[in-house]
Amino acid sequence: MHAQANRDRLAAAKRVVIKFGTRVLVDSRGRPNPDRIQAIVDQVAELVKQGREVVIVSSGAVGAGLDPLGYAKRPVDLMSLQMAAAVGQTRLMRMYSERFEPQGIHVGQVLLNHDDLKQRNRHLNARNALLGLLAKGVVPIVNENDVVSVDEIRLGDNDYLAALVAVLVDAEALLLCTSVNGLRAPLKKGRTRRIPYLPRISQTELDLVFGKGSELSTGGMATKLGAAQMANKAGAVSVILDGRRSDSVVKALHGEDVGTCIGQVEDAGRIRGKRKHWIAFFHKPGGRIRVDKGAEQALRGRGKSLLAAGVTRVEGSFQTGAVVEVVDASGTLLGTGLSEFSSEDLGLIQGKKSNRIHEILGPAVSTEVIHRDNLVLLMDKESEDA
Repeated sequence: MHAQANRDRLAAAKRVVIKFGTRVLVDSRGRPNPDRIQAIVDQVAELVKQGREVVIVSSGAVGAGLDPLGYAKRPVDLMSLQMAAAVGQTRLMRMYSERFEPQGIHVGQVLLNHDDLKQRNRHLNARNALLGLLAKGVVPIVNENDVVSVDEIRLGDNDYLAALVAVLVDAEALLLCTSVNGLRAPLKKGRTRRIPYLPRISQTELDLVFGKGSELSTGGMATKLGAAQMANKAGAVSVILDGRRSDSVVKALHGEDVGTCIGQVEDAGRIRGKRKHWIAFFHKPGGRIRVDKGAEQALRGRGKSLLAAGVTRVEGSFQTGAVVEVVDASGTLLGTGLSEFSSEDLGLIQGKKSNRIHEILGPAVSTEVIHRDNLVLLMDKESEDA
């Protein structure tokens, strides 16, 4: 029943983010495959003509830059990767643009990096630009800004980027197109079977992941499962599917049983509110705050802010306003939030009652380590927007 409900959600989705991985876009030598790109354009154009808003997250820029720079295979050093991305990005965009134009559809290039999405003003600017393009009927084509994004180019994780974009634009569906038709479970004699539906990602599914894939691509099934889980927490349904088939995207968004559909129908565990999305998804935590059992119960059971009295340990070095992880006594993640104190100051007041904080740090400081409004807990059922 839940599987069909999620397929129905896909069929009804009006705003969709579709990520095409490197192995979908290139041939065996790592060069862009014009036939595959044409099939992608044809499917996306059909969706746009149905009245849907589509954002493409496209890999393949490095592969498109190999031939012009004389590389026989994907390089491994950072400078060569950046050079290939710089040259290949223009070639890749030209291939998309030349194929969308006869369909009467314009495309817009959007290059993002982590800083663009974690800084609040730039985050909102990126969101507004993408929504503006969609409102004009333009198909945004998003990629990491690999030329300047050192961390991103080393990770090569466009699955993660696609999930962030889906959260950023409030997409109802996230399609992760790869070279296999979904997550597969092992059978006897080395055979496997496709898993058509998952309500959520658990350790059982993660244990099915065996590796990262080919040297041409730098992602893998583990990153796709993580991306799907992130999108689900923001309310989108996800599908991992074989993007090499010329009709798989359209079939998935018609509600047909292709790939692995991931998403729950109930609201348990869903994170609501744009500010909480920003806190939960768009930051790399700067440190960790370990709390005692009493603080854990106050946070989870009574919806309280985190106070210094419940802090037992501070890990990492961070400044006031940094996003930090909150973990229980065993180190299990409880959630993330914006710290009102630097790690240095928090170390001075951890375990202290609130009336001692002003004595130690002065009167002009907060008595809350993380305010409830700036805290996102796992399995947080709050529904207010921010």
